[in-house]
Amino acid sequence: MRPARALVDLDALRHNYRLARSRHGGQALAVVKANAYGHGAVRCAHALAGDADGFAVACLEEAQELRAAGITAPILLLEGVFEAGELDAVERDSLWMVVHHPEQLRMIEQARPARPYTVWLKVNSGMNRAGFAPEAAAAAWQRLNDCGKVDEITLMTHFARADEPQVISTATQIARFDAATAGLPGARSLANSAGVLGWPGAHRDWARPGILLYGADPMPAADNGLQPVMTLESRVMAVRELDVGEPLGYGARFHAERPTRVGLVAMGYADGYPRSAPDGTPVSVDGQPTRLIGRVSMDMLTVDLTELPAAGLGSRVELWGREVSVNEVAKRAGTIAYELLCNVKRVRFEYRDSLRNA
Repeated sequence: MRPARALVDLDALRHNYRLARSRHGGQALAVVKANAYGHGAVRCAHALAGDADGFAVACLEEAQELRAAGITAPILLLEGVFEAGELDAVERDSLWMVVHHPEQLRMIEQARPARPYTVWLKVNSGMNRAGFAPEAAAAAWQRLNDCGKVDEITLMTHFARADEPQVISTATQIARFDAATAGLPGARSLANSAGVLGWPGAHRDWARPGILLYGADPMPAADNGLQPVMTLESRVMAVRELDVGEPLGYGARFHAERPTRVGLVAMGYADGYPRSAPDGTPVSVDGQPTRLIGRVSMDMLTVDLTELPAAGLGSRVELWGREVSVNEVAKRAGTIAYELLCNVKRVRFEYRDSLRNA
C-alpha cells in the first residue's frame, strides 16, 4: 500500500474549538466549509457535535451532507441561497442563512415558508466583497423584520485584514459596523479566526472560527496554543547518492554542491503537496529536520538525507504536522495554509479520536 497518508487528530480539533470559544466568549460556529478545510467535514462535525454551538458551511450542498450524516445542530449557509428554489431545502433542513445582497432579500419576501427563517444579515464594513453597504443595513434589516418571513436576525460582518495586527483597517471595520447597526436589535458576529485571536474588540455574541480549528494559526509570530490537526506524511521509498554537480529531478533545479544522499518520497502535487515549494522547504525525517531538494513531481518528491545517516528505506517523512509547520511550508511555497490543507487528496485519511476509542 502506498504510504502517503493524512492523520487527522480529532482531539486536537476539539481542543482548538474549546480554545476559540474560551478566548472569544459567547457562542461559536465551527466553520467546516470546503470539506472542513480538507479534513473531512462529516468526521469533524461529528467530533465537535458535543461541543459546537453550531456549524457554518459555504452552501446548501455542504449543509445537506451534514444533515444526511445526522448532524442536528444549527448550520449557517455563509453564502446564503443562490436561487429561490433553495429556500424549500433551507426550511426542510432547518438551516440558517446569510443574506448579503438585495436579490436574496427579495427571494425571502416572495417566499411562503411554513415557519420563519433564521437570517444572518451581512454588512459590508470595508472588505467590499459581500454585504449591504453600511448606509443600507438598517433598511435591509427593516425589510426582513417587516416581511413576516423571518424570526431571528443576527447582524454580521467579515474582516479583510484581521491577520495583520499592525494594520488599522480592522478597527475601522469594527467602528463602521457598530455605527451602521446602532439601535438595531439582535445578536452580532464579527470575529473570524484572526478576530478571535487578535481583536478582543470584535468579540460579540457569535464567533466564526475556521482555520484556527485546524491548528494553523492565522496570526503572525504568535503562539496561541493551537494544536495541528492534520499530519501529512509518507515514507522514503528509495535512496540514491549524487556526486558534486549532478542534477536532481524535473528541470534540474537542484544541483548537488557536495556528495548528497537523496531520499525519494511517495508524495507529490497530485496528493496536494505544493509543486511551488522551493529547495530548502522544511521536512522531517524520522523526527529529524531536513529539507526538500529538487522539484516536486506528481507522485514523488526528494529530500536531503546527507546529514541523517540512520535514515533510509522506510523512514517516516512528515511534510507538515507537529514537527513541520504548515504555515512555514505555505510561506515557502508562496501561498497560505488554507490552500494547502484544502488541496490534500488521494492520500489515505486516518482519524484519531480518543472519545471513540475509549
